[in-house]
Amino acid sequence: MAFQITSQNLDSLLSGDKPVVIDFWAEWCGPCRMIAPIVDELSEEFAGQVVVGKCDVEENDGVAMKYGVRNIPTIIFVKGGQVVDKQVGACTKEALKAKIAALL
Repeated sequence: MAFQITSQNLDSLLSGDKPVVIDFWAEWCGPCRMIAPIVDELSEEFAGQVVVGKCDVEENDGVAMKYGVRNIPTIIFVKGGQVVDKQVGACTKEALKAKIAALL
């Protein structure tokens, strides 16, 4: 299961030594619900190597604004505290897996 990312735990996650993948989503978003199981699977596949989490934009709008998220789903890939890649809109598991592998 993907980690729940909030404005309270974001800074500590980003200051860690692992890359971070953040899926920005909302309950009412159909495409977000479509990729949610993929994000959960990738969280398990990359456990211990990458922090994969989900950030509800309705509850954490400050985090979404910080990263300029205007459309959901948006997935950002952070390494060393810097955004190194971004995926806007639903995509395949293989595409996300390749982007995560590039962080390692």
